[in-house]
Amino acid sequence: MATAKSNTNWFAIGVSIAVVVVLVVLGGLVVFLNNQATSPGATPESNGAFDAEAGSISLGEGEADDTVAVFVDFQCPACKAFEDQFGEALAAKAEDGSINLEYHPIAILDRYSQGTEYSSRSAGAAICVAEANPDLYLDFANLLFENQPAENTTGLTNEQLAEFAAQAGADDAVECINDETYRKFGAAQAKANEIGGTPTVEINGTRLDLQNAADMKKLTDLLG
Repeated sequence: MATAKSNTNWFAIGVSIAVVVVLVVLGGLVVFLNNQATSPGATPESNGAFDAEAGSISLGEGEADDTVAVFVDFQCPACKAFEDQFGEALAAKAEDGSINLEYHPIAILDRYSQGTEYSSRSAGAAICVAEANPDLYLDFANLLFENQPAENTTGLTNEQLAEFAAQAGADDAVECINDETYRKFGAAQAKANEIGGTPTVEINGTRLDLQNAADMKKLTDLLG
């Protein structure tokens, strides 16, 4: 009896194996790119009034009964309006020990800077200043709000951010800003704190609705 010939299609098998390999590689690449996109990037070090883990810069002695936390995006016009209205009073209350004041630079408005990710770059620059000279953070932040670029523009350049840091006295932060060391930090903090809009304000851990009259009264009473 004649031996039956093998019908194994080695070409088809080879193609199938190649397809599986390509899919595995593509899957790994997708995971890698996703991890890169969501990575918090470089981790700053806590320094004096700067708590790197919380992403907060504290003003005041930290011994008051009430703590006000403000989450800001330097691209946000409403944040500038909030600082224009309440910033001076908040700083004064922190200075005289009436409140503990925390600022959290975050980034949620990168889509409004024509691809330059100004929100992330400015938040990262603020973290550079906070890490190097936390006592100069507020001076730097005020300069950024005073020179806030309009939405849907390219925003300030890294060189301009570094110049404002130097103007505030934080020369030690210039290299960090130019290198974009903490570019990803603001977006990671926004995600970690579930920030969907800015400014976001909390009193003793309770988030306020700044469109709600009762919540606004809580803030104004605290500053009264």
